[in-house]
Amino acid sequence: MIKVGIIGATGYAGAELARILQNHKYAEVISYGSRSYSGDKFSSIYRNFESLTNKECVDEDLLSLSKEVDVIFTATPGGFTSANLNKEILENAKVIDLSGDYRFKDASVYEKWYKTEHKNKELLKEAVYGLCEINREKIKGARLVANPGCYTTCSILTAYPLIKEGVIDGDSLIVDAMSGVSGAGRGAKIPNLFCEVNESAKPYGVADHRHTPEIEEQLSIAAGKDITINFTPHLIPINRGILVTEYANLKTKITMDEIKKIYDKYYGKEKFIRVLQENYPEIRFVKGSNFVDIAFKIDERTNRVILMGALDNLIKGAAGAAVQNMNILFDIDESHGLCMVPCFP
Repeated sequence: MIKVGIIGATGYAGAELARILQNHKYAEVISYGSRSYSGDKFSSIYRNFESLTNKECVDEDLLSLSKEVDVIFTATPGGFTSANLNKEILENAKVIDLSGDYRFKDASVYEKWYKTEHKNKELLKEAVYGLCEINREKIKGARLVANPGCYTTCSILTAYPLIKEGVIDGDSLIVDAMSGVSGAGRGAKIPNLFCEVNESAKPYGVADHRHTPEIEEQLSIAAGKDITINFTPHLIPINRGILVTEYANLKTKITMDEIKKIYDKYYGKEKFIRVLQENYPEIRFVKGSNFVDIAFKIDERTNRVILMGALDNLIKGAAGAAVQNMNILFDIDESHGLCMVPCFP
């Protein structure tokens, strides 16, 4: 049995981790960490856990927790993990960080886009970017896994095969993305109040969203050269889910069947990526699941390809991907605990 500790268990991603792990055959949550709710029963905060757990939330530090568990999930705001993680902790337990603290190899990129100092640059060298479908082999031997962002997971996976094969001009890539309100976290913020979000849609982080360099870094690795993209996120009035529409110039004439073969080459055996042929991705058909739905369409008039992707930001975009990483780390079936059918309606 894998002993699990969750730091930040009362945030949306932390609660999703707890929910997924509740039915995981090989893992048990030993500790629900929360500074805000220390001493309160987890089930009193998330009443969907009524009678499922009697554990209380605790204000634990990483070092003491690492001596009690096999893996720690840090579902915390940016800056927490870099300030509190050290090599001694990693000698005791594996860490899967859901924040952006260890997603970049270059600390200066993190500091520029996150507008905060990185407190532990040394550990950036060994952190593995935890996008399972791309870095599976690297993840297997890791002690520290940087769980990808939600926008980034959808954006990268949607374009990755065509970037890797050199079919599209990476510098021409434009990503328009939409996200539900849960992507902003559980903290009380005026822009996320019901009346502020309902019956509206708005762009934000235009030209400076912190997920931009994360997408660029991973696609640049795939392309073998630096890529610069345009990324614009939008907030829409739903609880959860991400939809991306991406546009890129084709480098050469190519057919729909040829593009499909490229996607099959990279994703044909992937459990959680569904490449659609007759329909376009919709948030409602991935909600509550670890699936990513992807589709594409060639626009011959403009010599561009339009790529589309959808996922649940709290599962494949956060907690589900984290559990997938845990499964890889501990050499168990990668899909275990994650084979939820999307919930509809």
